Amino acid sequence: MPMCEPSDRDFVGYGESPPHAGWPDEARIAVNFVLNVEEGAEYSIGDGDGRSESALTEISVPRVPAGDRDLGAESMYEYGARAGFWRIARLFKSRGVPLTAFVCALALERNPAIARFLREQDWDICCHGYRWIEHYKLQREEERIQIRKAIETLERTLGARPAGWYSRYAASVNTRELLLEEGGFLYDSDSYADDLPYWVKVKDKNQLVVPYSLVTNDAKLVNGLTDGDTFFTLLRDAFDTLYEEGADRPRMMSVGIHPRILGNPARIAGLRRFIEYVQAHDQVWICRRLDIAKHWAERFAVPAFRAA
Repeated sequence: MPMCEPSDRDFVGYGESPPHAGWPDEARIAVNFVLNVEEGAEYSIGDGDGRSESALTEISVPRVPAGDRDLGAESMYEYGARAGFWRIARLFKSRGVPLTAFVCALALERNPAIARFLREQDWDICCHGYRWIEHYKLQREEERIQIRKAIETLERTLGARPAGWYSRYAASVNTRELLLEEGGFLYDSDSYADDLPYWVKVKDKNQLVVPYSLVTNDAKLVNGLTDGDTFFTLLRDAFDTLYEEGADRPRMMSVGIHPRILGNPARIAGLRRFIEYVQAHDQVWICRRLDIAKHWAERFAVPAFRAA
């Protein structure tokens, strides 16, 4: 029988025996809420993209001909920055819950009020690119320029560089290598492959990956789910499963939030209910993504990878 072709993909991971995460205070689960700050950085006619972005809005099928401005879609993005962001911010501040912001650098350039607010919080920043564009469509040198521009912009608007990176939808085959060449990134979240962080080898360097999720993510609310209560049920079921498994093998859970989606008054009650549900449990570590990355890097030293 012929041998299968070699692959650079890892289908094994931690397998049957994942490591004991050792979260603080013997927590069974680390819960990280992620607010995607993208509004103002999406594709638009005004920025020379030739189209208006309609992804992750209330529009399932574009109504305006390609090449024309879709003022309806534009206004839905504007809602996220003008109203949704602040509704979500008030909720998290009132509950005393930490948050990670996945930030597109251009979005903060265009909204100094949000930039100023983020500078004043004890939230952490993960870079979501300069603009909300697909990095897998970029040539290597163009992507390098985009990464550097994003970092420089966030250093200017926030006063500090980001410690993490997350591409729109998917990284390119060059992204992780370019991040390591750039330096300064403790982790990236360009993976959905596990319930725990893990290390990867990129040429002669090591990179920590803190996986994200598109399942426990409010993108579901414009792709099938209809209301906050249904979203709460989805989050609760994921939490209950991971909390039970965490009795002997602690896990991690990411909750993805978008101001223009979950920041809507018709939906945010589901998020509020979930926060209250989580806070009612013992042995839960509600934390920033940076906290998870630092904990993992300290507890699990860079492994000695086998030669390929």
